[in-house]
Amino acid sequence: MAERSPWPYPRWVAHRGAGKLAPENTLAAFRFGAAHGYRMFECDAKLSADGVPFLMHDATLDRTTNGRGIGGQQTWSALSQLDAGGWHSRAFAGEPLPTLENLARFCLANDYLLNIEIKPTPGTERETGEVVAREAARLWKGAAIAPFLTSFQVESLKGAAAVQPELPRGLLLDSLRKGWLDTALELGCQAIVCNHALWNVDTVAQVHGAGLRSLSYTVNDDWAAQRLIALGTDGIITDRVDLFSPAG
Repeated sequence: MAERSPWPYPRWVAHRGAGKLAPENTLAAFRFGAAHGYRMFECDAKLSADGVPFLMHDATLDRTTNGRGIGGQQTWSALSQLDAGGWHSRAFAGEPLPTLENLARFCLANDYLLNIEIKPTPGTERETGEVVAREAARLWKGAAIAPFLTSFQVESLKGAAAVQPELPRGLLLDSLRKGWLDTALELGCQAIVCNHALWNVDTVAQVHGAGLRSLSYTVNDDWAAQRLIALGTDGIITDRVDLFSPAG
């Protein structure tokens, strides 16, 4: 069995700041999650047309802003003018899109930890991994605990590893495709982050035996959380910051 390196992150991670209780990937959401006691957050980062890492899950702007079209094809100047809160509720109307730097300042000022999912606009996988990793290394320089970089995109993780190999990385999976564990090891990952239903006694043992950590998304039911805790998994990403106490 491979020896696992120390894991500095807490078990509970707030998905996109506060799940569905506030507009995802906005500073309002991270403040909301923090108010519920969470000290680690997950976010999605992609690049504007002029190379600024900003927070957004979808490739298109339509669902979570008042903009239209592909976010990565617009400049940061244009993106910064959008309303990223009004779609959720009137209470959050006018909430702007944050840059990764905006969120880094919030986390560092409050001693919060971050899982940055590299979420490239299709066709920019390698570049997005490189830029996000460089920016993360710059922003967290000297910090006691670095951000944890994850992605579904192998090319994004390769890009991150090439420019900032010291930053911890995790491979995101929605299915256990052939060679999934070998891929994570080849990428130099410290963790596998997958759909919580994929974990069982055997898969957890494989991952832990390889010296990696086992994390799950997106866990919103108590029965699922209890199953994962009983299996000995290492991290749970949840929307339900109102249901699960991060001290649990």
